[in-house]
Amino acid sequence: MSEIRAMTFGNRAIIRMAEMPCVTPQDILRSPLVLQVVQRFLDHLVKHDSPLLDTVQGFSPVATGGEASEATKAVTDLLRLLVDHTPARISQLVPHLAPLLEEVQALGDFVDKLYDFWRDYERFLIYESHADDSRDRAVEGHIPFLDANDSLKNLVLEAYRRIDSHLRGYWPRVYHQVPAGTSIGLLIDHINWPCPGGAYDVLRDIPFVRLVTLELPVSFYPRRNTRKGSFAPVEQNPLEGVTLNKAHWYCLPLMVGPLVIHTFFHEEYLALASSLVNLFELAGHAAARSKPDGILVFGVPPDSMGDNQTVFYEDAENELLLGVVGRSADVDYFGYFKKMLLTLHNVIMMRQGRMPVHGAMCRVELRDRSRANIVIVGDSGAGKSESLEAFRTLAHDHLRDMRIIFDDMGALEIRPDGSVAGYGTETGAFVRLDDLQPGYAFGQIDRSIFMNPHKANARLVLPITTYDEVVAGHPVDIFLYANNYEQVDEDHGFVQIFDDPAHAMHVFREGYRAAKGTTDERGLVHTYFANPFGPAQFKARHDPLAANFFQAMFASGVQVGQLRTRLGIPGLEQDGPETAARALFDFIRQLAEKRNAG
Repeated sequence: MSEIRAMTFGNRAIIRMAEMPCVTPQDILRSPLVLQVVQRFLDHLVKHDSPLLDTVQGFSPVATGGEASEATKAVTDLLRLLVDHTPARISQLVPHLAPLLEEVQALGDFVDKLYDFWRDYERFLIYESHADDSRDRAVEGHIPFLDANDSLKNLVLEAYRRIDSHLRGYWPRVYHQVPAGTSIGLLIDHINWPCPGGAYDVLRDIPFVRLVTLELPVSFYPRRNTRKGSFAPVEQNPLEGVTLNKAHWYCLPLMVGPLVIHTFFHEEYLALASSLVNLFELAGHAAARSKPDGILVFGVPPDSMGDNQTVFYEDAENELLLGVVGRSADVDYFGYFKKMLLTLHNVIMMRQGRMPVHGAMCRVELRDRSRANIVIVGDSGAGKSESLEAFRTLAHDHLRDMRIIFDDMGALEIRPDGSVAGYGTETGAFVRLDDLQPGYAFGQIDRSIFMNPHKANARLVLPITTYDEVVAGHPVDIFLYANNYEQVDEDHGFVQIFDDPAHAMHVFREGYRAAKGTTDERGLVHTYFANPFGPAQFKARHDPLAANFFQAMFASGVQVGQLRTRLGIPGLEQDGPETAARALFDFIRQLAEKRNAG
């Protein structure tokens, strides 16, 4: 049978099972979870002194001694009976429930609100696989998991519809196929991976996520809506002395660009962690069993962390990067997961001789067949993602084709022939709703995870490209810094190309931008190479690397300059990137004409 455990934080329900134990709607309604949801619903009604409480008059709604209340037990008993019987018949069969049936229309309203209350939960299915771990399974284990997810959804819908029809006295002629089961399903497996031992022993035997189902769209409401501070390098392994209750932990094996990073997380962050699969490629079985390039442990007991709760450690002995984040409400924001993973990626890239880039890269082909691979560099809110959105908005009039290589973080490589190529990290994007063209989010709603859509800095996580495209490596033609704070005039055009590597490197190194409220920064700020995720912590390592790459770009004919997006200027949040995009298209045409003439 399934194990149901109610969470004491947030509005979250987790259903755990190793098989699908429910075959009828009554089975669903016998679940301990239903008892817990009904009790929480009644607690909500009591807190708000709701008139819906009149429906359970005569039954106390208040739980005592850890037991469900009288009203909760009566309501759940009634729901099971309403699946098969009319209210009149139930009054005859179970007289003590008759008071709940005196006002059938009011009871119908009560059930509708209870159903909505359930659907407002963050709902997760954790399904444990028992298949053989010794081989990569293409199908084995998938079908039972998918069937359990679908069966759960269908049984909840059937239970509600049958109850509603008996209360209303008729079956509806219009059926709303709303998400009623779980929003996200995780198939977990025990993977035999080469755990380094020592301090890492606390991670051994934590189950891995092997498959994920997403019932989209879904909205999550984390307790924070911005990221603050930075990730600090430390000299000692931060897992030393840490103990974990493994019953509350899972691991997502992710492909971050070419790297395998095992992402361990406490179930308190289940919503944020599971959303990562809409942003990064979930690693296959072989990659999950291999030695990881990096490890992230998110949600360790905060008292084991000291003053800094977001740290990373270069483990030379075990040849991996380790990131550790303490458990608190302060880090309950998707950006902490995303940016710590990218920090680990960036530090590893520098060790491998590649230059990490905080920016966006895309391949565009205009209608006149001129084309270019463009990298736009900038810190949060500078306009890199917004420029890609402007490209998409203008595509009908200007573009023949557009392919996104990376949306937020990538790395450059100098090839043997001296050319410079770009590689990505993410298959998705984590973008601000405010900076998207009106209506675009609704066009992508069936693929999207929304984060705090009712607040400033509301975000959307959605897939935008394929993993093969991300790691293929694409030659760089144009390399621009996203200048979001300067106006455009006679002296300062939208596109400015530099003629000196030292001057270009100075502009990128200073990393000025107008902060947009995506972090705790305000006003005109600067970030070393617009990249506080690794390069800023290792300037001595990054500086000579960057100098080498800027020389290589100038020597190989890459156009290096800046693009004035004006995104940080009030009133130009939409028009700024669009106008800059048009100017960039004109520049690409001119560049193609020069090359053809030469």
